Amino acid sequence: MPKINGNEIRPGNVLEHNDGLWSAVKVDHVKPGKGGAFAQVELRNLRNGSKLNERFRSADKVERVRLEQKDQQFLYETDGMLVFMDSETYEQIELPAELLGERRPFLQDGMTITVEFYENEALNATLPQKVNCRVAETEPVVKGQTAANSFKPAILDNGVKVMVPPFVGPDEEIIVNTDTMDYAERA
Repeated sequence: MPKINGNEIRPGNVLEHNDGLWSAVKVDHVKPGKGGAFAQVELRNLRNGSKLNERFRSADKVERVRLEQKDQQFLYETDGMLVFMDSETYEQIELPAELLGERRPFLQDGMTITVEFYENEALNATLPQKVNCRVAETEPVVKGQTAANSFKPAILDNGVKVMVPPFVGPDEEIIVNTDTMDYAERA
């Protein structure tokens, strides 16, 4: 595996550190008035989700890990486990539902997601950035309310609450950004 210097760490890099696999969430390069510069890195453990703040000097060497990404199709959920199928080999794998966290409600039957593997161990799963959802209920439009920067709460068919523009009504299809969990546009 390639070793990189501590000052080359970027957000999204996966590192092997302290006998674990860590994803760099946030990286701040600090140059104090006295002493050498360093990178203050917020790390998230890919196996258990714990967080760690670590300082890396430019002379420190860390191992950067490359994860293999495969597209997997969602089949069904059973006992808190999500069952996916590789679209090329038709091999099925089970992943815990907690892997998706608060984005779990956006997973729909037959949806293709990207699963990241490290030596046949699934570590991370990402949904498509934009997902179609149906508005289950929302408040009626208030007359005279301008559309300039005013949003109203809405509940989607999957139970998630989002803020939508005033012109969106019940039973309308909208597109939700799964990264920010916000309204993106009409479908």
